[in-house]
Amino acid sequence: MENQIVEFFKETFNKQAQVVSKAPGRLEVLGNHTDYNEGYVLSVAVDSYTSIALAASSSLECRVFSPDIEDRIRTFSLDQISKPRPEGDWTNYIRGVICEFHKLNLEIKGFDAVIQSTVPFSAGMSSSASFEMALVSGLCKLFDIELSLIEQARIGQGCENNYIGANTGLMDQLTSLAGKSNHLVLSEYRQHSINTIHIPAGYTFAVFNSGVQHDLSLEYNERRVQCEKAVKLLKESYPEIHTLRDISLEQLKKYEEKMPKTLFKRSLHIVGENDRVHKAVECLKNNEIDEFGQLLFDSHKSSIENFENSCDELDFLIALAEGSHLCLGARLSGGGFGGISIHLVKVDQVEHYIDIIQHAFKKEYGTAPQTFICKSADGASAITL
Repeated sequence: MENQIVEFFKETFNKQAQVVSKAPGRLEVLGNHTDYNEGYVLSVAVDSYTSIALAASSSLECRVFSPDIEDRIRTFSLDQISKPRPEGDWTNYIRGVICEFHKLNLEIKGFDAVIQSTVPFSAGMSSSASFEMALVSGLCKLFDIELSLIEQARIGQGCENNYIGANTGLMDQLTSLAGKSNHLVLSEYRQHSINTIHIPAGYTFAVFNSGVQHDLSLEYNERRVQCEKAVKLLKESYPEIHTLRDISLEQLKKYEEKMPKTLFKRSLHIVGENDRVHKAVECLKNNEIDEFGQLLFDSHKSSIENFENSCDELDFLIALAEGSHLCLGARLSGGGFGGISIHLVKVDQVEHYIDIIQHAFKKEYGTAPQTFICKSADGASAITL
């Protein structure tokens, strides 16, 4: 896509691009909603990218064009971005990222940009974080700014939290930055440590889009508040804790009768997810792929029963997976309430498996689900032309 977007930039703005950046989408493999609870996540950067070609301008004006979104160039001035445009304006992601640079006293000057993406929108593969990290990487290269991975990720998170209004964690951005081919990303969200875990050869993730799209802001923020409320109650008996990461399953179960049922279930999901991430790492190190797959099924069951962030279409897809000898494990991926499910399948069986699932889903819902076979990929990068 690099040569294509460079040529497209020239056609659009009648000048040469100076920098090209790209950043992958991601799949959450295990660790659902654990990042904002300072917990643990297993994720993978996937071979779908947002690519951006950029060049500096001589004014405060920014001109941006994304043919994937609309057929016109959008223009705004850097001295008029303090407040977001009306909800749904895609340029808010650009404005919000620039505002976060400014909060760090880092100067972003006017620029022109063409943005293209192969990451599906609103499908749980974090097209927004891919966009943000491609933009951050590109602006750092264009304006000679050096930032650590954590600092870059925080700019994307700050855009989401402060400008877009989604109270998200750091997982999406960190995965997009730290991805490594043939590896999963293991991240934790207190010290913000990042490691990579090798994926056993011969397996891949088939991704099925449920077709259910939601604005996650409301449900996501509600779940986060519930987790915070649960911590306040648990502190009455465990004053040393800071987040749900600090509670063991045994401790939590002793508190079941003292908590509202909903808060207990939300806590049970987070505590269980952290435990499943740890178990999954050991399974992968020991090449226990069947046991790893079962953890995916267990995670989805908890999403249904405890976190209540699934939907009928996702549950149907996971039920199909559980009934197939070809699938080792499956679960919803991402915030939930719709979006995608991931299915662990042998590489040499994945096409046959996809045919089976698409046929069954179409029979039930009338249309075949959008499907991807995701390969692991390296993280964000930017080059000077």
